[in-house]
Amino acid sequence: MGRPVKLKGLRAFAFYGGLGGLVGACVYAVVIYPYLHIDEYKEIQKITRAGIDQEKIQPGGMKVWSDPFDKRK
Repeated sequence: MGRPVKLKGLRAFAFYGGLGGLVGACVYAVVIYPYLHIDEYKEIQKITRAGIDQEKIQPGGMKVWSDPFDKRK
């Protein structure tokens, strides 16, 4: 095996910039986009949970599903 290559100058900037951009894109897709489009995700939940009797499928003693977007009181 050879020695590790030390990145300098433009190569280092491109590598670390690309890595940072990838992390930023992932954070946007997982955290920021859903936060900014709450109504879209509420609609998806209504469609996917339609016709499900929550009391019937919930394991014993566990809390029934709740709306994660609902304001706490």
